[in-house]
Amino acid sequence: MNLSLLIIILSVLAGVVGMGLGSIITALFGTRTERTISIFLSFAGGVMLAIVLLELIPEAIEYSGVVTAVVGLIIGVFVVMGLNKLIDKITRARQAKKQHKNNELHDNYGEFFHADELLAKRGNMLRAGMVILFAIALHNIPEGLAMGAAGQYEIALGVTIGLLIALHNIPEGMAISAPLISGGLSKIKTILLTMAAGATTVIGTILGVLIGGISSFALALSLAIAGGAMLYVVFGEIFPQTIVTNKDRIPAISALVGIVVAIIFIALI
Repeated sequence: MNLSLLIIILSVLAGVVGMGLGSIITALFGTRTERTISIFLSFAGGVMLAIVLLELIPEAIEYSGVVTAVVGLIIGVFVVMGLNKLIDKITRARQAKKQHKNNELHDNYGEFFHADELLAKRGNMLRAGMVILFAIALHNIPEGLAMGAAGQYEIALGVTIGLLIALHNIPEGMAISAPLISGGLSKIKTILLTMAAGATTVIGTILGVLIGGISSFALALSLAIAGGAMLYVVFGEIFPQTIVTNKDRIPAISALVGIVVAIIFIALI
């Protein structure tokens, strides 16, 4: 099988199956517990951090030097920041139509991710679920980019990132499904919508494959961009969310376990 096609197929499994599994769990067993999800996210964040620092960035430097790696990191960070700004605007526009009073809005979709109680008080869970779905669908694109670019460099690394994305997508699928189901959407429709949000991972993967296959410089730049996007997600969204959710050391321990697991896995491959 063609290597690029294999990576794309894996991205379908990572995005669609991962998100779908999270949605199915919520549909079968009810709304998620914040503590359980924070442990999932912390572990995934630790794995992502290790992969970026031990694989993506070193390989970008090896292929095209420090300058290219730094530029790619900056681009990756600003891409995700731009997505957050876009999500903010959409959120504010929809909220303005629904409420005319002054209401404070979340700074980014990450606060929606752990704000079921507040959304329930506002009495509009369905709308909130759709906003979360759109936000996570956008965030899946840079994750797919990481998988596609890494897979062009080394298929084992692409598979590793694919497994990570699938793990990371389970709680995200739960985050989408909980407010949608609470808002009255049928479980079947919720699962299908959540899987559709995971399918955007494929778009990012295709971009990563196409860009990474152009030249060594393009491959290095795409690896660095993916690394920057993943670092922002880890430090700007995952870790802050888990710290707010759990006031103890569990998130830190879970993240450290993720780092150790990633190091062992990298050593084995």
